[in-house]
Amino acid sequence: MSTDRVALVTGGSRGIGAATATALAAAGHAVAIGYRSDEPAAAVVQRQVEDAGGRALPVQVDVADPASVDAAVTGIEAELGRITIAVNNAGITDDGLFIRTDPEHWRRVLGTNLDGAFHVIHRVAPGMLRARWGRIVNVSSVVGLMGSAGQVSYASSKAALVGLTRSLARELGTRPITANVVAPGPIETEMLAAAGDERAAQLAALVPAGRLGRPDEVAAAIAFLCSDAAGFINGAVLPVDGGLGMGH
Repeated sequence: MSTDRVALVTGGSRGIGAATATALAAAGHAVAIGYRSDEPAAAVVQRQVEDAGGRALPVQVDVADPASVDAAVTGIEAELGRITIAVNNAGITDDGLFIRTDPEHWRRVLGTNLDGAFHVIHRVAPGMLRARWGRIVNVSSVVGLMGSAGQVSYASSKAALVGLTRSLARELGTRPITANVVAPGPIETEMLAAAGDERAAQLAALVPAGRLGRPDEVAAAIAFLCSDAAGFINGAVLPVDGGLGMGH
């Protein structure tokens, strides 16, 4: 199995991130599994990758803190080599009506979902430029394209990722480095489970496919965008939402 390329997946210890780490490892990449606090879950993902013959490295990182990102990337580079694939999946939500959203709430959500992607890309992009090859995939959400009552901070952070990504695509595309967005719909993850069964059923009913998505379905799209075959796809927003957001 080739491990010529090294991938960093933030929020890689569970859900979409864990599925993405596994998919990228299956594609032949060494994978750094970024996690903020759940070390045991990251270790489970590492074992899954290694049992399948891949190479994985759990790395603690708070993407909202540029110093933490710098330290994490430095450690990954020392252990695995230069990062040329970055999947910014780490994200949080803190739902509430806009009128009750205070600046601290707003800053906390954007600090992880938007600033976190900036910090990671800012740290790894120079290495991609030196390698003259790179893949950046930012995980947004159908909510960032459609909007959602009670999710102003989350939707704003996810929408802003599109502008960040497309600007990067224009700046870095000649290297060749691609930057794309994957916008999942409602997916069977712990984040959605926290909203309760009733809310999950409501969302599933809105999807033309009539069901929730699976993390591995999102991971497959991300892995494709990270491949050589996707070299002419740049600045794209790829929905993985069962048709929920069509037209947005």
